[in-house]
Amino acid sequence: MRTFVLGGGCFWCLDAVYQKTKGVTSVVSGYTGGHERHPDYYSVCSGTTGHAEVVAVTFDENVIPAEVILDMFFALHDPTTLNRQGYDVGTQYRSSMFYETTEEKILFEEAIERNQALWSRPIVTEVSRLPVFYPAEDIHQDYYAKFPEQGYCQVIINPKLAKARKYYSAWLNA
Repeated sequence: MRTFVLGGGCFWCLDAVYQKTKGVTSVVSGYTGGHERHPDYYSVCSGTTGHAEVVAVTFDENVIPAEVILDMFFALHDPTTLNRQGYDVGTQYRSSMFYETTEEKILFEEAIERNQALWSRPIVTEVSRLPVFYPAEDIHQDYYAKFPEQGYCQVIINPKLAKARKYYSAWLNA
């Protein structure tokens, strides 16, 4: 099993897709990359903690290659916008990848290089060593499954799920 910690805007979006991905055994929404100890959703949303909203995606490489997990990440958000994803603005929504080993750092850098060809502007995804990961509150875990009719889910997450089904259907559970 391998775990990647990835930030692509609101953690609910990445969580919704990775929860449906074959070989993914766990998705934990959380916060990392900042200076405040034990942040909560409201402090992170204030933009004052330095933390990014992220997901820790644990997957079985015998089922799904690491490169597919990373390519999905780049397909699910705009990695060329600094500190924003759509209507979500602030450093907490930055495109980010947090590595624990040199091997992960290299995989992340290779994924950026591989996916740059898909974007007309430079990818600005931050690649940093993983400091402490703080799991988000229970309400934020598997948010889409709990609240599929909520407005944000309908307007923001559903199009991302549709995009994932279009390009990665072979890797998604029915």
